[in-house]
Amino acid sequence: MSPSRPAAIAAELQRAVWRWHFFAGVLVLPFLLWLAVTGALYLYKPEIERHFYAEWIHVAPGKPTLPLETIASRVGAAVGGTVTQVQKPLILDESWRATVRRPDGTIRMAFVDPADGHVFGTTNPGGIMQTVKHLHSLALAGWVGNWMIEIAAGWSIVLVVSGLYLWWGRGRTVSVRGGAGGRLFWRDLHAVTGLFGGGLILFLAVSGMPWSAVWGKNIQAGVAGAGWGRPAVPSGDPHAGHDLPWSMEQHAMPMGGMRRVTADQALAAARAHGMAPDWTLTWPAAANAPYLVSATLGPAGAAHVVYVDAGSGRVVQDARFGDFGRPAQVIEWSAAVHQGKEYGEANRLVMLFACAALALLTITAPVMWWKRGPRGRTNLPDARTGAGLLAIMGVAGIVFPLTGLTMLAALAYGRGSAWARQASRARNSCPSSTT
Repeated sequence: MSPSRPAAIAAELQRAVWRWHFFAGVLVLPFLLWLAVTGALYLYKPEIERHFYAEWIHVAPGKPTLPLETIASRVGAAVGGTVTQVQKPLILDESWRATVRRPDGTIRMAFVDPADGHVFGTTNPGGIMQTVKHLHSLALAGWVGNWMIEIAAGWSIVLVVSGLYLWWGRGRTVSVRGGAGGRLFWRDLHAVTGLFGGGLILFLAVSGMPWSAVWGKNIQAGVAGAGWGRPAVPSGDPHAGHDLPWSMEQHAMPMGGMRRVTADQALAAARAHGMAPDWTLTWPAAANAPYLVSATLGPAGAAHVVYVDAGSGRVVQDARFGDFGRPAQVIEWSAAVHQGKEYGEANRLVMLFACAALALLTITAPVMWWKRGPRGRTNLPDARTGAGLLAIMGVAGIVFPLTGLTMLAALAYGRGSAWARQASRARNSCPSSTT
């Protein structure tokens, strides 16, 4: 092999990685910017809610609270429905929240003074931050949005890995050179931002995957089926629609006797088992269904869910973080870190930096490409990618099926375009016949 051969192979690999990096960016940059902005907003959920609902969220602290059944009765009468859930915050001067189902099937969330049952106002379930959460996951777009988020998360992993490779092969610069009018400035800014934020972005992508439409549901079912989630309980209907730890969202709930126990008695039973001062109590959803009392989602280790038999008041399950299998614990921990809840304010600031870095990358990339000029035109990934890189991409495509489908589509389109160009050159190179 000639000395120039390894250099030629390395150069072709560099171009192949660049084609994948470019294609991944074109495909998902708008979605990544969307995720960065909405994710940063959700990190500051408490502050935004206290500002947005300033007239509804404050109560005089120190007053005794009414029994839960009395609160439910008064709130139901005021809103015109049946209370199905009550949430108590940790902060003493903050109003409680009650979920109310109306006879026409609509659901409202009421801000309530627990001292007298007064309703300050109502909003959609979860309020403004639930809307931000749905925007973040594109849940408002249904399954299409869920699929697009999963595809974007998978491709973001490709972007980080390929970007690191490109940085390593181009001198490993850790400074920003030139002025803002030149392409070098934007290329260096893009590279340095990716270098210092890439690991966090990779973590955000991977830790967000358990909630995705295809990969996440399969992993969740696999963890539950293998017994790596919460401890097994007697069969029942899933407690869908509640803000439970990830490990418990797809598990059946225990069933018991007909309801004879009050909500206050169920809460007392949960408190006797160490329930945190900030909790959510859900009334039985059907005959023989239990009360559900859960700690407000915060650090992973604080996860605590108690099921209370509505017929006898007996605790039929007390599930805590330590009862989950190791895979479920890892996922719960990563979710808490993802949301900035695991290590206090430092955790939140680090995740905010990751969102800012991701947003900056999505802005510098198109500017850098635009300043590249006509030389910026590039082909989609094709068979020239190389066997090694294709194998790595194949593994990623198998692990993340939706991302893998888009990889195959890119390869097929790129290869078809290459064949078309070759055919066009062949026709143009043939001498024309004369008569």
